Amino acid sequence: MSTFISPNAEQINQTKAAIAAYVDRIDRNPERRDGAYPYCLFHEPGQPIRGTVMMFHGFSAKPHQLWRLADYLFRNGFNVYQPSIAGHVLINPAQNWAQVDLKPEIAAPLKVKIQEDPVLSNYLGNIAANPDGFTRPSYMQRLALIARLVAIEPRLLDIVKAVETPDNPDFDRYFISSHLDYLSDAQARLADLDAMPGGVYTVGLSVGGSVALGLAAARPDRIKQVVAYAPLIHIYGEERRQYINLAGPLDISESGWDPNLRFPVGCLTAADRFGSSVVLSQNSVNALRKIPVFMVLTENEDAADINTNTALFDQIGGSSNGNHFYLYPAKDLVPHPLVDPTEISQGMSNRFWQSLYQETFRFLTTGNVNLENLGTVDQDADVPAVPPVE
Repeated sequence: MSTFISPNAEQINQTKAAIAAYVDRIDRNPERRDGAYPYCLFHEPGQPIRGTVMMFHGFSAKPHQLWRLADYLFRNGFNVYQPSIAGHVLINPAQNWAQVDLKPEIAAPLKVKIQEDPVLSNYLGNIAANPDGFTRPSYMQRLALIARLVAIEPRLLDIVKAVETPDNPDFDRYFISSHLDYLSDAQARLADLDAMPGGVYTVGLSVGGSVALGLAAARPDRIKQVVAYAPLIHIYGEERRQYINLAGPLDISESGWDPNLRFPVGCLTAADRFGSSVVLSQNSVNALRKIPVFMVLTENEDAADINTNTALFDQIGGSSNGNHFYLYPAKDLVPHPLVDPTEISQGMSNRFWQSLYQETFRFLTTGNVNLENLGTVDQDADVPAVPPVE
């Protein structure tokens, strides 16, 4: 589906200047995050290209998370622009990343009750004494924390409904939220490409997959196709999602892709809220029905809700509407971060990554996908070869 265009020197220079201005703003921020600068690759002026791919990394990760795929697409005719998702260019997630928090007049008395509760205060004290030894609560701990919170403040069950229901009018009554930063920041980065001719294609992993879908829905005039790898539209697991939506007042922080950077649970609430209120909105669904989407999921999911993703795929017209869907079976041992073969999660990594890159290229250039190729470690000779890990 891609057609070749040849950007001239002025168009490329204007684009690079816009990105340089973005980088300059990062440089001037004292809380800039090492390694979170945009990763971009542009062909020389006058050289024919297939278009520009905007790539969005996963939650708590950095742009280089998808660098192998970026390099492969660049070598095969695309320009590539991979910025950080909202706030992720900065450290101090509690201040700089998108999140959902209870309003102070609600949170303050609840925190007093938590401090006065001997069980919760003891639990939180143990975490505070050894934060490096704590990644996230276990399944049973999450259930226990939910039960304890509801016991000391039954009103939380009503409050959490406001965040779990996309159009609930009580959301703004109870919460302060910056979840829309995911979209506004992506739109600002898309504006960096205003001078670049040709189609723009969005590709994203996890929360980045949700951003890729949301941006395409907001700008169907500019985005031609979407590739969403395990998009985190809803948090996986009902109890995990309920815990995330309830546990903000506990001031518990977790670590993710970057083990050295901890973030409040409310940051995950914002990612979930963005998915439910933006990506799943009727306006977005209507827009995505007109944009070809390639969605790739895995049964070994521990972050993104599979049922939500499959339902969205059906809502945008499914395979009969020019979209493509693939679900790695559990036996293939493909984890949620399924793009880079060196990224290990739960002891798993994607051994089928080369065929995934090939089918991503095939989709972006022809609109087609060979689903059989995705399930093999061999490569299709009809598609540019993907080099091995060196």
